[in-house]
Amino acid sequence: MIKCSYNHSTKIVLKSKKKGAAMNRIRVLLVAGDYWHPAEVIRKGLASFGSRLSVFDIDTVEDAKDILTEDMLREYDVCVCAKSNEISSSNREPWFEEGVTEVTPSVLRTWIEEGHGFLAVHAGNSFFSEDKGIPVFDQPNRAYIDLVGNSFDSHPPRCPVTYSPVKKHPVLEGVEPFTERDEHYHLKNLADDRDEFLISESLTGGRQTAGYERRIGKGKLVVLTPGHTLSVWKNESFQILFTNTIKYLAGAAI
Repeated sequence: MIKCSYNHSTKIVLKSKKKGAAMNRIRVLLVAGDYWHPAEVIRKGLASFGSRLSVFDIDTVEDAKDILTEDMLREYDVCVCAKSNEISSSNREPWFEEGVTEVTPSVLRTWIEEGHGFLAVHAGNSFFSEDKGIPVFDQPNRAYIDLVGNSFDSHPPRCPVTYSPVKKHPVLEGVEPFTERDEHYHLKNLADDRDEFLISESLTGGRQTAGYERRIGKGKLVVLTPGHTLSVWKNESFQILFTNTIKYLAGAAI
């Protein structure tokens, strides 16, 4: 039996109750939390995964600008980005700031090129390609956009969104189409080299790209757009998709 608990540093710790149990751990850094996407949603969602997280050690960082360093990044096999370009849910100053932030998009790219895995999930794909003249949330960050291979366009009001596989891909093993009330992301400036495997559809948002892979040097990058609401994180198919993706990015068996 697997027991999941949280310590005060928000590290997800999974321990086997069976003495002497050998487990190959996948080290995951989860970067989450901005004004529109509180990290609490993901933390509560992950708490419902149960034994699906049995091979993961997950550390959560909200203030990536001031906490995350290159040395710290190299402690992990996979980085999951679920935040926009804001320091935290209470500080809307930009996460990426030239000459200040230690782990910039160029550092992330080098880390991936060396053979690591990067997952941009929901808010990790909410970076604008143009300055709309409103909050810091909208300030462009071209280097990050070039890395993940998309920029954010818009989304209609929350609505039922259906996510469906469109081809065979390792991360889709055991994943069935699912529908949840969510923000239906519309992306643009999509990378030409993307290997698209998931689409999203809604009455108000039409058909959109919802999941793809890019190869970056020796590493892999995956984009997933579901994940604004807690109901998505509690959905069984999404949980399988999320954990499959991390295993795939880490080069582990699915």
